[in-house]
Amino acid sequence: MENSNDPKVNRRSFLQYALAGGAATGVANLTIMKDLFAQAPAGPIVIGHHVELTGGFASWGYWHDKAARKAVDLINQGGGIAKRKVVLATEDTESNPASGARKLRNLIQRANAEFVMGSVHSGVMLAAIPIATELKTIYMSMGEATEATGSKGTRYSFRTGMDTYSIAAAGVPWCMENLGKNWTVIYADYAWGQSHFQETKVIVEKLGGKVVGNIPVPLDAKDFVPYLTQIPAETQVVFSIFFGSLSVAFYTQSKSMGIGKRAKMYSVSGTLEAIAPADIEGAAEGVYILENFPRMLKYKDDGFHKEHNKIMELDDIDAREAGSKRIMAKSHAWQSWEDLYTLKAAIETSGYKTRKDTEGVIRALEGLPMKNSLGHPQGDKLLRKEDHSGILDCYISLIENGRFEVKKKIPKEDLAKNMPVRHDLSKMPV
Repeated sequence: MENSNDPKVNRRSFLQYALAGGAATGVANLTIMKDLFAQAPAGPIVIGHHVELTGGFASWGYWHDKAARKAVDLINQGGGIAKRKVVLATEDTESNPASGARKLRNLIQRANAEFVMGSVHSGVMLAAIPIATELKTIYMSMGEATEATGSKGTRYSFRTGMDTYSIAAAGVPWCMENLGKNWTVIYADYAWGQSHFQETKVIVEKLGGKVVGNIPVPLDAKDFVPYLTQIPAETQVVFSIFFGSLSVAFYTQSKSMGIGKRAKMYSVSGTLEAIAPADIEGAAEGVYILENFPRMLKYKDDGFHKEHNKIMELDDIDAREAGSKRIMAKSHAWQSWEDLYTLKAAIETSGYKTRKDTEGVIRALEGLPMKNSLGHPQGDKLLRKEDHSGILDCYISLIENGRFEVKKKIPKEDLAKNMPVRHDLSKMPV
């Protein structure tokens, strides 16, 4: 068999191999042929995408939407799901929980979406899960508030990516050992930021550290000075949780106040998603960031990552889109690509035909392993049976000369040890 990492393998042969199933899912071996669809009587399978195309998360939503559309094209080129064409039905949540709840009902009840890839906005996601559960529809969450696969999770909620619990479990131990033990957490005052604060505080204190500062910031804040002046003098690590324009304001103003000269700066990929550090004039220089998909190809340099970048039209250094200045939301948007392949594997494994077979898909998803492939370019991972959480590799990166330079890989095995199961969703009713 040809090695997809061999530079001699041309792109056409790589794609043919991947679309045949060898690289895409490791479950279904579909034959490339003239008539790719031996269309089942049930017709196409509709998968909904509950995505932020407008509002505060639109810069991320652009990439979630693009990744989903590209993955659907690839899946359909390879014969679809269980030989059924995939139709992607998309609804804009407007980055608003009330609108998102209404749009989710539209997806399921009007567009007849049988499965839904969910919102990256934690407020929208948490508003959506009860509705998806009521309508007995699997919802692949992408927001990071841990409640989605925790206290507010159900048998229908899954998340292949990271949440605030896993992010804390992956990054805090390394930071405690290498950056300092006295922490100040400054964060956007809504579900995502609050959840990060709570989860981080637990692990900091468990490891013998102390959270000396707790600084929530309103979502409409523009002047960070009143909040930055609250950082206690004994702070060794400033952990910041913002997004979009709030992130730019935080990094710019904290830099001008010299916060990074008296404490180490640590954050998560979400604070710089769709933002190139070089584009904000060094404001994020010296900040440590937890990534889960390295922005720079060289830190996960394999054929699947390379091909994913090509299909998404990205350069291999900054993940910048060809023909535009857009930076991919790379540590998050891979989920809308991979979740389609995750659903494909579970649908085909379970023999799903109609909605009455949804329980079989749920059981197939619980404990599903995913292999590094074109379908899963982020890498090997596991969808943990008990809490429906993604267990995956993470990376501690440092912003140096405007780029994400990986300093430490956190293997998924270490992550799993640091985040014991707290909620067993697999025992809940369907």
